Amino acid sequence: MGVKHGREYGEILKDLTEAIGQIPDSYLFFEMEGNEWQQLSPGEKQEVHEALAEDLFYGLGAEPVIEVGCGVVMYDKQQHRINLLIGEDELTVVPLI
Repeated sequence: MGVKHGREYGEILKDLTEAIGQIPDSYLFFEMEGNEWQQLSPGEKQEVHEALAEDLFYGLGAEPVIEVGCGVVMYDKQQHRINLLIGEDELTVVPLI
C-alpha cells in the first residue's frame, strides 16, 4: 500500500534511510541483538536500514505509527510527511511532496 507521495520514491527512501540511521537501536525492529548489529560492516548496516525504510514506507500506509527501537515513526497524512521521534526530544522530518 504505502503512503501517498509526490516526491520521487528514491529520494524519499534515501532520506528515510538516513533518518532511521539516527535511531541508535533501530536493529531491534528486526529482533537483532546488539552484538549481532556491531558485527555488521557499515555497508551491511546501510542495507538493513534501507530494508527497514522500505518496510516502514509501506507499513505506514496501514499503521500510521510504528515503533523502531527507541524511536517512533509516524505518518502525518495532513502535512504529507513522515516524522521520526528519536528518544524524547529529537524530531526528524521526511517530506513526501
